[in-house]
Amino acid sequence: MGREDFSQAGYGVRFEWGTSGAKRLAPAVSSLVIVDVLSFSTSVSVAVESGSRVFPYPWRDESATAFARQMDARLAVGRRAVTATSPWSLSPAALRRAPLAPRLVLPSPNGSTIAASAGGVAVAVGSLRNATAVGKWLTGLGHGTPEHPVGVIAAGERWPDGTLRPALEDLLGAGAVIAALRARGGTELSPEADAAASAFVAAVDVGEAVASCSSGRELADGGYAEDVEIATETDTCVVVPVLTHGAFVAAE
Repeated sequence: MGREDFSQAGYGVRFEWGTSGAKRLAPAVSSLVIVDVLSFSTSVSVAVESGSRVFPYPWRDESATAFARQMDARLAVGRRAVTATSPWSLSPAALRRAPLAPRLVLPSPNGSTIAASAGGVAVAVGSLRNATAVGKWLTGLGHGTPEHPVGVIAAGERWPDGTLRPALEDLLGAGAVIAALRARGGTELSPEADAAASAFVAAVDVGEAVASCSSGRELADGGYAEDVEIATETDTCVVVPVLTHGAFVAAE
């Protein structure tokens, strides 16, 4: 492996951060798992669990409105922009309360952007809610080996200057997916993947860790503590959202 190769070549389960990490791993793996616990991954799991087809979109602007119209879909708005006529947002709690949207556009600068950068590789959404289901589905496909590697991407957050802020909740969520892969026969974890899994396994109380970390406190202080509670419903969801023809749907 050359100095310029950061694809973690030779390992069956790999781990990276953010859009740049996804772009680095995507050409070298058989599947990518996007983990954005607060809140893209959790929101997608809740929406797909209820029966929605979720179209990821990187921007929340006028182009998102046009895209939703093109897709004949409802558009999720910002948390604070929810109304009776637009009840869908990047909030798991709001999505649970809202009427079913059979087709939903979900703008997200993190999770949706990563999905758009994945190229032709298979893309799934993982979270604390469905980590075991994701591990079971991927290993059932024969993924998680050096021949068919899996790349797990922790989305992270953004500092005000736009640079990546590694986020504890995404490290733990990615670690949960990696631990599930390992338990189901995923082999040859890269050191990066092993460290993420170890962080999850070593956490005494994952829910408390997520609630108490910077991102969890930010949401709770903003009035969205319920979103954090839903995001930490560990292994309550058996649905694996998979990107199919531009939308996340439940894997068969």
